[in-house]
Amino acid sequence: MRPLLEGQGISKNFGGVQALDGIDLSIDGGEVVGLIGPNGAGKTTLFNVICGLKPTRGRILFGGEDITGCPPHQLCRRGIARTFQLTRPFVELSVRDNVAAAVLFGRNHRKVSRLSEARTEADLVLSWVKLDQRGDTPAQDLLFSERRRLELARALATGPELLLLDEVMAGLTVAEAQDMIDILGRLRRELGLTVLVIEHVMKVVMTMCDRIVVLNYGSKLAEGAPEAVARDRAVIDAYLGVESA
Repeated sequence: MRPLLEGQGISKNFGGVQALDGIDLSIDGGEVVGLIGPNGAGKTTLFNVICGLKPTRGRILFGGEDITGCPPHQLCRRGIARTFQLTRPFVELSVRDNVAAAVLFGRNHRKVSRLSEARTEADLVLSWVKLDQRGDTPAQDLLFSERRRLELARALATGPELLLLDEVMAGLTVAEAQDMIDILGRLRRELGLTVLVIEHVMKVVMTMCDRIVVLNYGSKLAEGAPEAVARDRAVIDAYLGVESA
């Protein structure tokens, strides 16, 4: 059985800077994979290549089909969604309508063609991320942690098979991060999502992930089960440090 997502020999240069150097990546359906490494390791660049940025070399396969360089809107309707480090909702729209827009744009756009239907679907998605009491609130009035959950809700509303999370915990308090961990765990159990997550909070990575891929200076440094990666001397030296490991 083929992996859901494959990256084959992915390299990306920006002028004289090599951001990625021959990365191979494979993710099975239903798997949660963590992508970790120091700042500048190439993590977000790899996300961008998966989401349509054309690599210098290599290719991306999704469900066995070559999607290298496909425009993001096509990838969304194929079943790939992502969040971003910087949340940028439609601030003057309500929380509900932010999510409804994603429903209308996403993979099920032919089944849900009316705004009233999209709003009903949006309310369901908002309940998943504990924002169901904030549907009528303008997005600009949300707390920072609520904006993080709205970003997740908009991605989920597109109906993805593969969800890419780019530092979804960044800036959250310990309690808010634990709440997000609980939400993501429930979504995985109930929706069977396949997830690739960039995260610096090691508790999140160790708790959520089946497998971890470590990047360093654009190359793959290590890959394996969380416990094995956390004990890898090269990973400790390059990223974790003795105390964290």
